[in-house]
Amino acid sequence: MDDRPAYYEFFAGGGMARAGLGDGWRCLFANDFDRKKAESYRANWGGEALHVGDVRALSTAQLPGRADLVWASFPCQDLSLAGAGAGLAGERSGTFWPFWALMKALRQEGRAPSLIVLENVCGALTSHGGKDFTKICEALAKEGYRFGALVIDAALFVPQSRPRLFIVAIHENALVPSSLTEECAKMPFHTNSLYAAYERFPNRLRDRWLWWNLPAPPLRNSSLADVVQEKGASTAWHSPEQTQALLSRLGPLHRIRLAEAIKLGEPVTGTAFKRMRKDIQGKSVQRTEIRFDGTAGCLRTPAGGSSRQILLSVDAQVVRSRLVSAREAARLMGVDDSYILPSSYTDSLHLLGDGVAVPVVRYLSSKLLERLCMKHAQPKRSKRKKLAA
Repeated sequence: MDDRPAYYEFFAGGGMARAGLGDGWRCLFANDFDRKKAESYRANWGGEALHVGDVRALSTAQLPGRADLVWASFPCQDLSLAGAGAGLAGERSGTFWPFWALMKALRQEGRAPSLIVLENVCGALTSHGGKDFTKICEALAKEGYRFGALVIDAALFVPQSRPRLFIVAIHENALVPSSLTEECAKMPFHTNSLYAAYERFPNRLRDRWLWWNLPAPPLRNSSLADVVQEKGASTAWHSPEQTQALLSRLGPLHRIRLAEAIKLGEPVTGTAFKRMRKDIQGKSVQRTEIRFDGTAGCLRTPAGGSSRQILLSVDAQVVRSRLVSAREAARLMGVDDSYILPSSYTDSLHLLGDGVAVPVVRYLSSKLLERLCMKHAQPKRSKRKKLAA
């Protein structure tokens, strides 16, 4: 008998949450509507638990057994600061609601999971003045969950700046060890924006809130240079003319950064992004923004040239540039080199840019989820009245 805790994985992508949870958990069900991502999921994890299709078309009859944990990295585009601001009413981020309808139906069947983790961009905290975050928490509270949230930057574990919001909810009938909560917000995982979101709550939601207590991880011992492929990269170095054109668009601050990197007189690795900025006349101009702090910028889906991250190599007076390769992007997400990536570069970046950093999931699991997942504390059918809307 397999007594490992079980989980459902929604909006699964290529299964990076599954990679982070590891072999200590068993996947009962995984779902994503994107067929290309599903191909990667199947290539790495098999297709036994995978259902490809729109979450809106799912029913609880398709969800086997009873999950101890439900993980949902629901779409972020409408909640992102770079998005159009549709929020939870948007077509993509709004898929939270049909997902949540499944969770409500599971409760009615007596199959409510003990734990639910919702992962998204930090813009979810401020979308529509914080109302969208409040709506999510109200939905959790009405179905009998207590909850808290953490903002965890993948840069604590891998050389990529990628702060993300993790809402961790536990059923009110499950036990919460006192060592896993604290009385008030505490850095680094309880940021000012998270505390401000909590302050906007009505009292009935504050009563359901938990300040999760996670220890700060040890200092990261890897740098951007450690993920670079010296040979076999799927992207070629740009011509000197292309690199010069890229550098010609540096603003004053970024020219100083480049000069300092050259002055070191030793190999330095950095990254660059193309951005649209306002000049002193207020006109929109394309700028190249660079960093040499050993950490890459946040990986994004390849929606255009400006979203593709560029690798810079500085060795004395020689500066080279090329796109970050698919394998380098995977390493920045903490994905093992054994992970099978799509054959298409664009598909790989789309898969990874939409994913969750594997070491973050692993840390959250080991320090919190596994300790909360107690078999003897399975939630029973709740008779508690729902909160007033």
